[in-house]
Amino acid sequence: MELTSDAEIPNEEATPPPRRRGRKKSQVWDHFTIENVSGGCTRACCKLCKQTFAYSSGSKIAGTSHLKRHITQASCPMIKNEKRSRLALTAGNESEQDGGSSEVPQLKRRYRVSGYPNALFDPERSLNCLAKMIILHDYPLHIVEQPAFVAFVESLNPRFKVLDVGSMEGEILAIYQREKENLVQTFANIPGRISLAIGLWTTSQTLGYISLAGQFIDSDWKLHRRMLNFMMVSSPHSENALSEAISLSLSDWNMKDRLFTITLDNDCSSHDIYSANLRDHLSNKHTLMLRGQLFVVRCYAHILNVVAQDVIASIHGTVYNIRESIKFVKASPSREEKFAEISLQLEIPSAKTLSLDMTTQWNTTYTMLEAALEYKQAFTVLETCDDNYNEAPSAEDWRKVEVVCAYLKLLYDSANVIAGTAEPTSNVFYHEAWKIQHELVNAIKSEDPMISNVAKDMHEKFDKYWKDCNLVLAIAVVMDPRFKLKLVEFSFSKIYGEDSSRYLKAVSDGIHELYQEYAAQPLPLTPAYVEQVEEANHAGAAATNPPSNETEKSKKNATAAPVGNTGDRLLDFDMYLSEIAVTQPARPEIEQYLEEALVPRHPEFEILNWWKVNSVRYPTLSKMARDVLGIPMFMAAGPGGGSASSVFCVGTGNRVLDEYRSSLRPELVEALFCAKDWLQYQPIVDAPATSPAIVKTEM
Repeated sequence: MELTSDAEIPNEEATPPPRRRGRKKSQVWDHFTIENVSGGCTRACCKLCKQTFAYSSGSKIAGTSHLKRHITQASCPMIKNEKRSRLALTAGNESEQDGGSSEVPQLKRRYRVSGYPNALFDPERSLNCLAKMIILHDYPLHIVEQPAFVAFVESLNPRFKVLDVGSMEGEILAIYQREKENLVQTFANIPGRISLAIGLWTTSQTLGYISLAGQFIDSDWKLHRRMLNFMMVSSPHSENALSEAISLSLSDWNMKDRLFTITLDNDCSSHDIYSANLRDHLSNKHTLMLRGQLFVVRCYAHILNVVAQDVIASIHGTVYNIRESIKFVKASPSREEKFAEISLQLEIPSAKTLSLDMTTQWNTTYTMLEAALEYKQAFTVLETCDDNYNEAPSAEDWRKVEVVCAYLKLLYDSANVIAGTAEPTSNVFYHEAWKIQHELVNAIKSEDPMISNVAKDMHEKFDKYWKDCNLVLAIAVVMDPRFKLKLVEFSFSKIYGEDSSRYLKAVSDGIHELYQEYAAQPLPLTPAYVEQVEEANHAGAAATNPPSNETEKSKKNATAAPVGNTGDRLLDFDMYLSEIAVTQPARPEIEQYLEEALVPRHPEFEILNWWKVNSVRYPTLSKMARDVLGIPMFMAAGPGGGSASSVFCVGTGNRVLDEYRSSLRPELVEALFCAKDWLQYQPIVDAPATSPAIVKTEM
């Protein structure tokens, strides 16, 4: 019986039938009717389930308490339907807490139909939500067997039976498989190539893992990154193992011929040999653009972290003294007050607060040093007036800290710019990289030996990154219509001086050669063009088959009639244009693009939207721009790439899988990692199916 009839839903504004003065009609009768039986007895019949109850026997009335319990305590089988997840009929329990009175506020509650809060109970849906919770929050699978968790779930709904660990593994693998099938369909519709961001993982065992994430720009010019695989390998740092993992992944996702670049965060000292071997391995199986010159890209976050760690390590003794000094000051309120008095007497204007760093986040070490630097005089005075404190750095140490902070600020600001970019397309990285390279090149020439020494140490590794990646960085910024080749010309003149033309030619040649490779590929057919081709084919078929007499007659009539189709009148004109195109080919799109004026640099400018709008003008060049702008220059950036704080993580190239996940089967580890990435782009739960249910409300 449906719970939607007027008889079941009381009308709160309806007036009760006439009754004797002084007698109040119980609201129970909104849900029961009285039926006469033999012998002058009456019974109360539930309107929902039609079950009857004794009400009166002659002059003796049984009362309504048992009828109230039938409704309020879910004794009615229609209310106690197993498809309802919640029931708010607790009036009976509240009456017991109020002393058992039958005339307590529960009698003034009406019942109405509710929707979402009374969703139908679906155990399959609940199980799916539980599995997603485990995936998204990295809970261990054995949580489903922990007594406290089981008791918690049963308190919510005793009818939901939590699975054991083995069954939960099956549910997680099923979610992974479903989401993977959906993603395969998405990749099938990608208009361009895909670039891979590759992470290397180690475990406490001898085995390791390789993570592969694909980054691409879709047909609507939106940037995406999705985890593809998390594969166990015997030697994750081996070129052979990595190339095999990449080939298996591309084959698994039906993208063998669509690989554009790979981004690594491995150690820079071995990058040349590593990338060359990797390029050789993969070029035998996959077609690489621009002869593989853009193929292996180094992670920008990794080089910032490596350089920052090295420069901090160069003054590790001073960093230790400052850290211990801050610990001393913060050890007690009295010391903090004393330090504050000293700072006030010295009239130190700084509003910065002393704080300790986290050794795993180099940016916190920078902010610690920067704040301590402004209180250097206070630390010196504190050492003279407190015998327990003897960690104050010397004047020379503070000078080193000042120089180091000046160059750490370059890295710190650059990392924040990248981490704060909503869609970190590859064009934004050139601006940051060339500024750092320029500053370090100038600093090396400084007459101050302390500045030049710090700059040399930093430049040694950053220059290696610049040489490896300046071509791909430059091509990416050329795809930005606000800068094109002009910014490369300007920045190269600052970095290379008189030799800039030689380096600029290498970039220009690379851009034109890459464009020619795209121009050699057939353009996708637009709907209008497809229609024209079909019409041409149809006309050709008609010419091959001689028309019948009736057809010929109708054609003559059509010829005699005035031509009303403008397109038909312009057919000869179209043929003329085609002939001109053959004899006088149009200038390449890349030349037109580079010669046009730069687009104004407005803060609201969106590069992907610009290419979306201008893809009709540049059908070939836009294909190249889509692939180039989708290169992941930054392992920690991009959709699905990780948190912004991970840009400052020490040791980004040495990820370690925890003991728990190391103990799981490899296919389950992959399912957990990949499904977590995929599910973050979806709503956690869908709106539940609902059914009208009776809930109480105060009058």
